[in-house]
Amino acid sequence: MFGAPAYQTSLLRWRFCAWLQKGCGHGLVRGNAMITSAHARRVANLAAASGLALLLGACGGGMSLPSFSSSSPPPEAEPGTGPEMPASIRADEIVGRWGLASFQNPADRARTEAAARSQCKNPYVIGAGTSGGVVMHLADQATPQELRLKGSPSGKNYIGPAGPTPGEQDREIVSFDGRVLITRFIDKDAATRYGNMVYVRCAPRA
Repeated sequence: MFGAPAYQTSLLRWRFCAWLQKGCGHGLVRGNAMITSAHARRVANLAAASGLALLLGACGGGMSLPSFSSSSPPPEAEPGTGPEMPASIRADEIVGRWGLASFQNPADRARTEAAARSQCKNPYVIGAGTSGGVVMHLADQATPQELRLKGSPSGKNYIGPAGPTPGEQDREIVSFDGRVLITRFIDKDAATRYGNMVYVRCAPRA
């Protein structure tokens, strides 16, 4: 025989579950009469709120409360771009005729420079733009256009259209010593397909 408190709790739990499953909380019924008293409704609402978590746990049938908190951490904010600022490399320093090749594996750099040098018989020409930039191709673009040399707070230099730096269409100047220019596109897909692009100056040393 159940003790009175345990029996009353079990009975209340059973009635509450039946109320949720049949009426979904649209009304509390005693016999055939609806409780219309505002005071009774307030008491019922308080009782329902205080016992909801306990009672729903025993109802079965897959009922659950919606969750308003995420179990996974929020996505990390992606690094922002900064305002355009002057580059430490001048446009006129990279205007000229260049042999061009590319590599993915850093171990292939020396061999790729030699391959680029051999391309001077059919050079890639970086022209001078009318607005102080350089005329080069963007990734997957057949027609060259004037691009800007852009600096950044980190000290890196980029070549790309006017706008925040680095932009998706920019390429980073990985290294430049006056004779060999190495760039890599910011866009991950373009960087994968084009690799590290090595430009070796075709003009003889001064």
